[in-house]
Amino acid sequence: MSTPDFSLAIHGGAGPVPRAEMTSVMEREYRVALANALDAGHAVLARGGPSLDAVEVAVRVLEDDPLFNAGRGSVFTWDGRNELDASIMDGPTRKAGAVTGLQHVRNPVSLARRVMDASPHVLLAGAGAEDFALEQRLELVPRSYFHTERRWRQLQQLQSGDAKSAANINYYGTVGAVARDAAGRLAAATSTGGTTGKRWGRVGDSPLIGAGTWADERVAVSATGDGEYFIRAAVAKDIAARIEYGRESLADAARAAMGAVGALGGEGGVITVDATGTVAFEFNSEGMFRAMRDSTGRETIAIYRD
Repeated sequence: MSTPDFSLAIHGGAGPVPRAEMTSVMEREYRVALANALDAGHAVLARGGPSLDAVEVAVRVLEDDPLFNAGRGSVFTWDGRNELDASIMDGPTRKAGAVTGLQHVRNPVSLARRVMDASPHVLLAGAGAEDFALEQRLELVPRSYFHTERRWRQLQQLQSGDAKSAANINYYGTVGAVARDAAGRLAAATSTGGTTGKRWGRVGDSPLIGAGTWADERVAVSATGDGEYFIRAAVAKDIAARIEYGRESLADAARAAMGAVGALGGEGGVITVDATGTVAFEFNSEGMFRAMRDSTGRETIAIYRD
């Protein structure tokens, strides 16, 4: 098997729509959406662009698609708002940017990129982050832009107290991307609307470097799932540490890190790419919306385990 010059992997969340409820039409829509994001990121890499640009572009496409719990398709908080989080990390420099609690920024991943490139900070929150977005002239939208009837119904189901209905909405649509470019540089990005019905300014793993996102010279990681467990297990950095100090393979490191999440009672998955361009997916949920493509022509678009 030839070694790729560049590789890209993306995810649209673990714990997808239960297989029994996935219609052929829905599955086709998700596959097209993943392919669109894959095309956008791959185009950057194919013309020799940096991995950092590729992951940002791929995540922006997913943020703009209401199928996913990020950007336009974000879930609602308990009090009926959308609060968005994102992060991005550059492997060669370990520079990173992250944002949380956004309510008006159309593409949170691009604001995270600006935090990394144009500020002395790593993580900005709430109103301050949106003030920075204004200074950076990023696109802001009214809160109604993020309102989708599907997500609104999910909040109402949760608030109704119907345990069965609540269980059926426990789907993690966080999005992310990891890439290795032709120069060998790694990068990762993650974006989310959080969890349906979250309260009190809850922040999950997606905007936390080392939990939901990580990139260094050896590996890039983007995670999705039960954020609290991914924070407690420091999943993204754990995978990197297993590779650096334990000399584990990419697949073994991802498997072990997700095993730690499962042992704590959490569910979700990760996408990873290493310095050779090898891609590995690992998840302990029924499935994970995922896709990859590299310069050798290898491509995968999948939802469930098979």
